Amino acid sequence: MKKILIIGGGVSGITTSIFAKKKNNEVIVLERNAQPLKKLLMTGNGKCNYMNEENNMDSYHSQNMDIVEDIITWQNIERVKDFFSDLGIVPKIKNGYYYPFSNQASTVKDALMGEATRKGVVFKYNCLVNSISKKNNKFIVVTDTEKYEADIVVLACGSKAYPKTGSDGMGYLFLKEFKHTIIEPLPALVQLESKGSFLKEWDGVRSDVSLDLFEDGKYITSEKGEIQLTNYGISGICTFQLSNFVTRGLFEGKKEVIKINFVPFIDDFLAIWFDKFAKDHSNKNIKELLEGILNYKLVSIILKESKINKDSYYLDLSNEEKIRLIHQLRSFEVPIMGTKGFDSCQICNGGVSLEEIDSHTMESKLVKGLFIVGELLDINGNCGGYNLTTCWISSMLAGKKIGGYRD
Repeated sequence: MKKILIIGGGVSGITTSIFAKKKNNEVIVLERNAQPLKKLLMTGNGKCNYMNEENNMDSYHSQNMDIVEDIITWQNIERVKDFFSDLGIVPKIKNGYYYPFSNQASTVKDALMGEATRKGVVFKYNCLVNSISKKNNKFIVVTDTEKYEADIVVLACGSKAYPKTGSDGMGYLFLKEFKHTIIEPLPALVQLESKGSFLKEWDGVRSDVSLDLFEDGKYITSEKGEIQLTNYGISGICTFQLSNFVTRGLFEGKKEVIKINFVPFIDDFLAIWFDKFAKDHSNKNIKELLEGILNYKLVSIILKESKINKDSYYLDLSNEEKIRLIHQLRSFEVPIMGTKGFDSCQICNGGVSLEEIDSHTMESKLVKGLFIVGELLDINGNCGGYNLTTCWISSMLAGKKIGGYRD
């Protein structure tokens, strides 16, 4: 009989425990909070977007994408679906996003805890782990109330993202003690900070746009969707997706610029479209014309940046003025100076190097019997259930290895 200690009672810890509790293994989950799965209850605005129909590699980020491809496979995705089916959770699929049909994250929490409890997993709450060491093939785990000895330890204690849920980055410190390489964790899926007089002017505006990201002048990628304009910069899901690139680029000293297209519904011939639009409404000045398209706060900013008088008429503008206006409408430049911090981010970019992990079992290559799962890994995904997918898969792989499963 083996004794397994799982550090962390989030998604990764509970899922690992379900598969590890086999063949009379003693499985104990040590959770620092008063209850488990605190972060899960917040996902998908409380509806729990637990995975996505699309799982191409463009949705994931890591310093070792070739290893990510070994982990996020279609076979493992199918195993996650089977796992949820076995738990009795019926999926509701909306725009490729998987939710429990109940639309309640508590459904997933109750199913996970019910399965773990039925299998005999033991839970210790309000339990803060202070140190982990290994002597004579045994792990010694010291908490603020007790000392444990174990054959296997699973680190499932999360990243540094949203520390109010209990993930304060302690797992990285434990891993450093075991000589693991930690790729600097940075805030990801997070709001972006800028500078400029326009920030105060556009605060509170929401707009459907397309965003182009440029790094040191080189085009990187694009996103479409609703953007939230704030007094510090920009927010919204499409912004969060770009933050995965921005946060690492800024850390490496690169210049990050986002260009906003405020009229993505118009094709490449914006100048021609706008000329016809102005002729059809020739009795309106440029301010009145633009307010038929954009929020009045944005109109004021666009005209100011274009150096055009608000009382002017489009048809009377010079070619140079028209070019400036079209440029500001579809390529409004926002310099990115930073991001909001760990208190605001949903996930971290970075983590333990995948080169030091067995991609088929999540066992450390440096320390036998030490398993690393979930957000501690150097894998982070876009919004849409991808980060939970990483948690499900890595935890299943670790749990099955510990429990002696054979696929």
